[in-house]
Amino acid sequence: MGYCEYKNHIVYSEEAVGRPLDRLPEHGEVLYLFRRPPLAGRESFHLTAPSAAEGPEALTTLTAKDRLPRELEEAVEEGRVRAVNMGHPRWEELLEPFCLPGSCRVNLLALGDVGSTLAMGLRLLGGHTILDIGLCDLRENVPERWEFELGQIGIPGPGVKVVRPEELFDCDVFLFCASRFVPDTAVKSGDVRMAQYALNRPLVASYARMAREAGFKGMFCVVSDPVDPLCRAALLESNKNEAGELDCKGLFPHQVRGFGLGVMHARARYYADRDPRFEEYLRTGRAYGPHGEGLVIANSVEPDRYDGTLSRELTERTKHANLEMRAMGFKPYVAPALSSGALSLLDCLRGQWHFSSTYLDGVFMGARNRLGALGIELERLPLPEDLLERIRGTMDELRRIE
Repeated sequence: MGYCEYKNHIVYSEEAVGRPLDRLPEHGEVLYLFRRPPLAGRESFHLTAPSAAEGPEALTTLTAKDRLPRELEEAVEEGRVRAVNMGHPRWEELLEPFCLPGSCRVNLLALGDVGSTLAMGLRLLGGHTILDIGLCDLRENVPERWEFELGQIGIPGPGVKVVRPEELFDCDVFLFCASRFVPDTAVKSGDVRMAQYALNRPLVASYARMAREAGFKGMFCVVSDPVDPLCRAALLESNKNEAGELDCKGLFPHQVRGFGLGVMHARARYYADRDPRFEEYLRTGRAYGPHGEGLVIANSVEPDRYDGTLSRELTERTKHANLEMRAMGFKPYVAPALSSGALSLLDCLRGQWHFSSTYLDGVFMGARNRLGALGIELERLPLPEDLLERIRGTMDELRRIE
């Protein structure tokens, strides 16, 4: 138990692994090895709290508490500790950090309203972050149409090409924008995302199995509704064998990410910019949870500025903003495609703080996070208890979705 060297890595473990060391080196990455059942939570991540690597993650990764051994705690503060779950049967694959290249190859499936708008955003804003954008759609001439259109935007930027379905996972980032049901403008009330889930779950599952078969090592990103349950379906289905049994031979949790919360944060800012009662959100507000029912908007994360009543009102305004657009007779897809899709994805690839969903305690939970050299880092704040209780309720609801 303690510090040791294992396969050219410096590790801290309570189990005997590798060659023991007298002390922790002052520089370089340190791996904190822990053990829990596979797929119960994140398997590898930037460690910012010990309890995130000990048993259930719950909300400990969102709050600033807990202690580590002094030397290891100092290494955490220096930002050089990564946790790895030895309980995963492929844990040795996790000894090397998850890294994307400086310029990524992005493949996008389905060029409907959201997918085509997202592709436009990436073509215009991708710059040096994206090398090329592969376009795939099962409808005749649709990817060719968008390759033709996007290729004629006369600015420097990512290349654009058509890819066949069998080539979808020859990339660094896969964007799932497909849907078997998109409500038309006649739908002006209620949350239809769970009706979409019944139809879209088998669809995302089929592509998750394709990722498994391809041995995909990149990032599997879900943009289609409902984002967060579809992420969980993709993760679990990719890790099942032909008999439907979990064998953990598919995607790792850190490979799957949902892009739906960015527009909720942007909508909250939209209302806060127009109503002085909510203006604190522009400075210290946060969004948590899914894209839809269960969303949690906090007018402020500072305990002396958080207002539960205002936060709940702003949550309802934000959650139902799509219905305001439908009442005008239009589909609400431009802001989601750009705020949740293009902008958030680019921030993620650039290692910047942004809003997206990552795996946390068995569900995909939206929160502010960033992807660094040591993996996913969730923002940790001393959140008010009322806000924590709202987040706990959302996580419980997400667990009930099968």
